Parts: sequence; structure tokens; C-alpha cells
Amino acid sequence: MSDVLSEAVLIAATMTMGLMAGVFGIYSNAIMPGLRRTDDRTFVAAFQSIDRAILNPAFLATFLGALVFTALAALLHLGDDDRPVLPWIGAALVLYLLVFVITIGINVPSNNDIKAAGDVDRMTDPHGVRERFDEARWIRWNHVRTFACIVAFGLLAWALVESGQAL
Repeated sequence: MSDVLSEAVLIAATMTMGLMAGVFGIYSNAIMPGLRRTDDRTFVAAFQSIDRAILNPAFLATFLGALVFTALAALLHLGDDDRPVLPWIGAALVLYLLVFVITIGINVPSNNDIKAAGDVDRMTDPHGVRERFDEARWIRWNHVRTFACIVAFGLLAWALVESGQAL
């Protein structure tokens, strides 16, 4: 039963990490490049709307699930028989902890600031709101999150391969 649980948790970690790589990747590859081409009022309104929409149970479960499942997978693979996969899981956990810190320390405060600017229809200076948001900084750190999640996803996928060979 313990092997089944540890493998199921590793699969859940891999799936949630892949989903987070996709979320951050779509921001890097479509959302932010698309918004970059808009005027200031449209940028602020669209970003506010997207940020409000993404704060939903499915996203939060995935965002936190990647952290919880990866940490739990590491704990469940501490046994002697499971040690070959532990470095891969551990490295993925470290990368996702970096993603978590960047998200909470950089991206979320920027998101909150742009939302705090209020209704775009009542704004007198949407250009100033967009400048204070610092689009280039947000995008740069999102690229770091994307890359870290992609690598973490690969590490967890490799841990699954290694884990399957040990059974």
C-alpha cells in the first residue's frame, strides 16, 4: 500500500507541476505578449480581469497542490528503496519553492497593486498605473517561474521513470 501511495502522490505532483508550467507558460507566450500590444486602458482592464478570474479554486488547488504533492512525494520516498528518485523529487521541490517565493514576493504584489488602482473607467491616469505595474519586471520574473516549473516537471517525470524501473 505504501508503494501505491508514494507512486500516486508522485503522479499527482507531476501532474500539478505540469499544469503550473502550462499556466505560467501561457502567460509568457500568449497573455503578456498580447497585452503588450494594447493601449494602457485596455492593458489595465484586461490584466485586472484576468487576475480576478484566475483566483479560483481550481487554480489555487493546482498552485498549492504542486507544492504540497511534491513535498509529500519527497517525504514518502525517504525510504532506502526509494532513494534513487529522491534527488529528482528534491530538486523539483527546491525549484517550485523558488517559484512560490517569486509568485508571493513579486508577481502577486504587482497584481494586487494594479487591481487596487480601481475601475479603469474611472481612472485619470491608466498610463501611470501601467508604468507602476512594471510590465517588464513582471514578465521577466514570470519567465523565471515558467522555466523553473518546466524543469521541475521534467525532474518529476524522470522520477516517475526511475520509480517505475525500481518496481
